[in-house]
Formats: sequence, C-alpha cells, structure tokens
Amino acid sequence: MSSFVRAACLTALAGVVAIPAAAGADPVPRLNVVLIVADDLGWADLGCYGSKYHRTPSLDRLAANGLRFTQAYAAAPVCSPTRAAILTGKYPARIGITDWLPGRPDRPDQKLLRPPLVTDLPASELTLAAAFKKAGYTTGHIGKWHLGGAGAGPQDRGFDVNIAGDQTGSPLSYFAPYQGKGKRFMPGLETAPDGEYLTDRLGAAAEKFLHAHKDKP
Repeated sequence: MSSFVRAACLTALAGVVAIPAAAGADPVPRLNVVLIVADDLGWADLGCYGSKYHRTPSLDRLAANGLRFTQAYAAAPVCSPTRAAILTGKYPARIGITDWLPGRPDRPDQKLLRPPLVTDLPASELTLAAAFKKAGYTTGHIGKWHLGGAGAGPQDRGFDVNIAGDQTGSPLSYFAPYQGKGKRFMPGLETAPDGEYLTDRLGAAAEKFLHAHKDKP
C-alpha cells in the first residue's frame, strides 16, 4: 500500500453493514471496506480509468477486485469540503464547509465576499465512520483529515483509530521526526526512526490495521 498513500486520507473500515438476512437464512458475509481519498487526483489519472500515461498497477488491482465509481463526481474542487461531503453524504454548503479549512481571507479586488466557514466538521453530523461504529464495526483513519483539530479530529467523529489526521492540510514533515516547528507531533506518529518516510509509515499502518481486523467487524 505504501506506493499510493502519499497525501491521501486512507480510511479503512473493517466491515460493511450487511443487509439483514431473512429469518432462518444464513447471515450475509461482512466484507472489508477500504475507502481511499486522494487530493488532486484527476478522474482519468489511473490505469483502471483508462490512463496510458500513469502506471498504477496496485490501484488497478484493487479496482479489478473492488468497486469503481464511473458515474460520480467530487462535491467540491478542494479537499475539506470534498471530505466532509463523503463522510456525511451532504453537499458542502449544507454543512457550512465550502473551502479548505480554515479558509482564505477576502481580497480587495474580488467581486463577492466569501461566505463564513464552519471551522470544524460539526459534531451534530452523522459520519460514515460513526454509522459503521454504531453497528459494531472497528473504524480506522490513516492519513490526511483536514476537518478540524482538538475536539473535532477523526476519533471525535466516529473513528476508533487515527494516525496522522489533524487540522492541517499538509504534513508537518514528510520524514521522521514527524513534528512541526512548535514541536507538535502528528497524531499517532510520536515515535519513529529518524529519516523514516511518511508514505512508507502510513502504508504500513494501514496494512497493519487491515490485517488486525480482517476476521472481525
């Protein structure tokens, strides 16, 4: 997985809510669900969507054994509102997140003022992760979050595990130690060998999470 986790929010949900079986019938098998949200990825950039320029064999294999969205579109052209829409099933404007957080200041030359933004994904919203968790599933978030910080992080919005997800739109560092100038570490990455590459670390963390929960919800 390490080859395609960079700058992505990889959400691993161990299980999917199964349709209730008829009385007396065998229970419906519960499958694993891996949702990958990658910034700045064009719809035709992957081999499984027809690209002849980029080679994406790992993602192509996932697509061949999974599900491709061929009649869908992102709810916004930037990260935060797109992620909010995927997690809640709502248009960004209904949530109040219509630009990347914390937003951009108005400029003297612009014709329209920017609308006020909700700075965190509201706690009142039912997220995809919370719905899975309510049904008894283990949920994990690995990578970019960009929907709020303390009190509004992944573990405050339905995820059992969070690695690297915080309020920032880009990593504090791509190499260990994963911390910013204020000595704040990225969540779940407080310890790491010096020089470790973030993409490799996130890929390994995602793989570990999937293996740990492959046989249970």
